[in-house]
Amino acid sequence: MDNRCQSAKRTDENSAVIYRWVTALKNISKSAKRTTDITPVGRKPEPFPSPVSRALGFISVALSIPQVLGYCRSSALRTNSSIGKKWIVVSFLVVSLSFINACRRHVAKPLTPPPEQTEKRALPLNSSPQLKLVMDGTFDQVGKTNGYDASYQKLEYPNGDVPIETGVCSDVIVRAFRKGGIDLQKEVHEDMKDNFSVYPRKWGASGPDANIDHRRVQNLQTYFTREGKSLATTGNSDNFLPGDIVTWDLGNGVDHIGMVVNVWYKPSQRYLIVHNIGAGTHMEDALFAWKITGHYRYF
Repeated sequence: MDNRCQSAKRTDENSAVIYRWVTALKNISKSAKRTTDITPVGRKPEPFPSPVSRALGFISVALSIPQVLGYCRSSALRTNSSIGKKWIVVSFLVVSLSFINACRRHVAKPLTPPPEQTEKRALPLNSSPQLKLVMDGTFDQVGKTNGYDASYQKLEYPNGDVPIETGVCSDVIVRAFRKGGIDLQKEVHEDMKDNFSVYPRKWGASGPDANIDHRRVQNLQTYFTREGKSLATTGNSDNFLPGDIVTWDLGNGVDHIGMVVNVWYKPSQRYLIVHNIGAGTHMEDALFAWKITGHYRYF
């Protein structure tokens, strides 16, 4: 038995095929880990591995599986057939677990700062009275919205909403604006009725739908732009002020939206973002966590 184990061990160590295969798996695992690590304070996040590069990595591993299994099988026949069967099972398990780990989350995790490193700053004296109400409406969602549900829901109109305990990223903006007396459900719906052709056709809709239109990031982007509220998507954090709305591209066609609030994070020297990216509404240092695609100032 000892001789058979040593023979199998030599096969594993001396096989160039297995070595290349295991190395590829390790590289993919490291790539997936980098996408989930918290970005260090004061440093711009590293770019995520592109979908193409990740796909090529998985394809190369998948293509090598028959070669690896063939090597294991032939070697196992020389040593012990039961060892060969175990190698086949383990090989498939390794590939499956590596794929799940790499695809489990495709976005970076923004930093939730400790309270002692933040300070709430007063809004400028010349700010719109609505801005304070909107800020209050944004803060009010933190701790109340603890879930995420992107399913289609039949809503009342106007002022329709899903339960406060859940929602999507755009609901953060809609709820905050309502505190300031602006119902984006109604505003977006009315604009889409008159100008449907200028709005995205990404979802294949044949006409406006007051249940869902205001809950889609690209529709909000179009509405804010049409209202003349769009600003440059600069990389300078000084240009992002409390009340500003920011949109991001998370990759793979996934859009995201959040709001800048008047809570200053001392280590990064910028304002925090209130948003819901899947685990409820949180206040985080997320301004440069992803690629910015839109910057809007309504108030």
